[in-house]
Amino acid sequence: MSLMSVLTRDEAQTRARLLDVHRYEIALDLTRGDETFDSRTVIHFTVRGDRKAADTFVELKPAELRSATLDGQPLDPETLDENRLPLKGLTAGEHELRIDAAMRYSHTGEGMHRFTDPTDGETYVYTQLFLDDVQRVFAAFDQPDLKAVFELTVKAPEGWSVLANGVTTHEGDGTWRAAATPLISTYLAAVAAGPWHSVRTEHRGLPFGIHCRRSLAPYLDADADELLEITRRCFDRYHEKFEEPYPFDSYDQAFVPEFNAGAMENPGLVTFRDEFVYRSAVTDTQRQTRAMVIAHEMAHMWFGDLVTLRWWDDIWLNESFAEYMGYQTLTEATRFTDTWTDFGVARKAWGYDADQRPSTHPVAPDAVDDTASALLNFDGISYAKGASALRQLVAWLGEKDFLAGINTHFARHRFGNATLADFVDSLADATERDVHAWADSWLRTTGVDTLTPHLTQADDGTYSLTVTHDGSRPHRIAVGLYDQDLSDDGGLTLRERLELDLPQTAPQPLGKRPALLLLNDSDLTYAKVRFDADSFKAVRGALSAVPEPLSRAVVWNALRDAVRDGSLPAAAYLETARTHLPQETDLALAEGVLAFASAQVADRYLPAGERPAALTTLTHLCRDLIRRTEDGSHPGLRLIAVRHFIDAAAHPDTIAAWLADGTVPGGPELDPELRWRILGRLAVLGAVDEATIDEELERDPSATGQEGAARCRAALPDPEAKRRAWDAMFATDDLSNYLFTATAQGFWQPEQADIVAEYVDRYWTDAPAVAARRGPAIAAATGRWAFPRHAVDADTLRRGEKCLRKQDLVPALHRRLVDELDDLARALRVREA
Repeated sequence: MSLMSVLTRDEAQTRARLLDVHRYEIALDLTRGDETFDSRTVIHFTVRGDRKAADTFVELKPAELRSATLDGQPLDPETLDENRLPLKGLTAGEHELRIDAAMRYSHTGEGMHRFTDPTDGETYVYTQLFLDDVQRVFAAFDQPDLKAVFELTVKAPEGWSVLANGVTTHEGDGTWRAAATPLISTYLAAVAAGPWHSVRTEHRGLPFGIHCRRSLAPYLDADADELLEITRRCFDRYHEKFEEPYPFDSYDQAFVPEFNAGAMENPGLVTFRDEFVYRSAVTDTQRQTRAMVIAHEMAHMWFGDLVTLRWWDDIWLNESFAEYMGYQTLTEATRFTDTWTDFGVARKAWGYDADQRPSTHPVAPDAVDDTASALLNFDGISYAKGASALRQLVAWLGEKDFLAGINTHFARHRFGNATLADFVDSLADATERDVHAWADSWLRTTGVDTLTPHLTQADDGTYSLTVTHDGSRPHRIAVGLYDQDLSDDGGLTLRERLELDLPQTAPQPLGKRPALLLLNDSDLTYAKVRFDADSFKAVRGALSAVPEPLSRAVVWNALRDAVRDGSLPAAAYLETARTHLPQETDLALAEGVLAFASAQVADRYLPAGERPAALTTLTHLCRDLIRRTEDGSHPGLRLIAVRHFIDAAAHPDTIAAWLADGTVPGGPELDPELRWRILGRLAVLGAVDEATIDEELERDPSATGQEGAARCRAALPDPEAKRRAWDAMFATDDLSNYLFTATAQGFWQPEQADIVAEYVDRYWTDAPAVAARRGPAIAAATGRWAFPRHAVDADTLRRGEKCLRKQDLVPALHRRLVDELDDLARALRVREA
């Protein structure tokens, strides 16, 4: 593919001053074949002021531009320059632009994605227009602050149904019409078409629906009550929080195939990756994650859709708010009352890692120059750090004043656009606190503060606390004081939690010295925390005895940070996990600790020669968890242990027996996810061949099965299998986004370093080439999944840095390589510490 010109901030501001866009009339014909669809667009807009001859452009990326007319006068299609059709000599007043084009379907999750289900041969299409991919579907003035009404008709094949931002009606002859939207941004327009399986209901007078591929119908039906109940509860809770009612005419949630993100907040039609329709057993934490995504996307209906950023430098206004509201509202309104533990151990670590790389940026950057740069900021900072900042803001400001400010913001900017300054002004009007100063210190700065406790003993034997604050942000934290539980050998009991504002004005009296002093207990701020010597000793000996999961999450995060900073040996983290994780009851903590212990400690932070012993430790730990859960009391914990046992298995015998028997002794029975997981590990170990993989694919020919087979084939320790996998990723453009990712996930294996050594060198030339050909989604996958992360050595770092210096890399790949190479440099430092 040829790359599109990016829109700069200056160009967007110039066009916004010139134009007022009123209405889009869009007609899509999805019956034109497998490669292209027809797109006819009429744009009604006004040129502001008294200009006599102004120039601008409209974005469009067609397979063929058949015709374009402006106010009835034909425009020359040959003037289309990449993705820009110039509009010259515009006079003040109203105008009408008509575009007739053929557009290409996508197989990378961008624009109009087309997917044929291998289970039953049915085809589905859906749009993903964020951030600037609307021009792949219809002509548009593609920037967020040129909101307009959208009127849509779609011609679809017989037997299909069409979903859109508004309620759709079938007018006959395959033609569907969607109700006109209120004013929304171009990137929020949405269509999903195909022979959907749908479950519909009503709530508070609005039509609600959930939708998926027909082949997933039994699994959606099994979870429909849960999905709709969460949707209703979140909807009602938001109406208790927000004075502005839900601003659209319906609420559909479509689970779509090969979706790049977790979900997309299209008004009235939220699209989710259809892995959230569970075909196999999942843990309650996974169900909680799905529920959080539902709550997150619904929050966007107000913050993002009703009130939209003016330009992409304020993307945090969308994502941080929805992230915070998603977790908080789920806690308040559903059975998932401990969501902040999962946030602390999973999402927050994502933010901490991103904030310590060279690519870090403020939550609210001063300027984002263009759309390509903006796309790079959808990271752990805009989501997790931003949500952490808002959680700290609520702790400092109080929820009442916070919500008052939010509601002022909605009232002032409904169906319009807003900036950080607008948001802060709305908050400031609701409180006497200096919100502007808070925003400057929290939202305009980078990096992670570090908090270290120092205890001083007075003459009377009592202690006081002084916190060393490495950083510039103010913090309101809780300090947990834990004493030895005399009734429980090795136990800890909470004496009290002190509220502390940093920087301190005076030492904090503690009374007697606690066995464990835990800074940021309750995890209300965003900072790394350290331990005093006695507390660290207590942690190593009694971590599993810390009473509350969220407090244990803070401790585990502190240990994780210490390993990454080189102040705690990686082996010591593994030893602590081996000691305390078998007693853990919280699923998010068990999953998070095992994931870090395997993917980072065993695979990267320990020298290669120590990896076999680390895997043995992990399998023993998992066996302990499996034995502990034999009574069926903790099925989620058992499932986590089984998964990680499979992934860490150094010998094939046990897991091969599980596969042959179709069950783990004592359960669970092997569902498709576990079967493919075992087969993948057996492939790595050289214990299966392609014929076995083909047999499993016959058993499970679904889309997930296709991905599992691709992952297994790429994992085989065979030079010819590696060559075929590499060529599939880099020599051709045939793989969809999901099959590319699955192949990449299987390719690099620490056990196979010698076999794949030649490909480490090839990566630095082949990766830039495929990224340039196939666009941002594949570029990001190339940098994330196809990067040789197993190769933790100075030579890989040197070659990667040379690639960054010499190659003219597309931004999405460049950013991924910067991050991966920094992680590689960190792994080398940890090994040397």
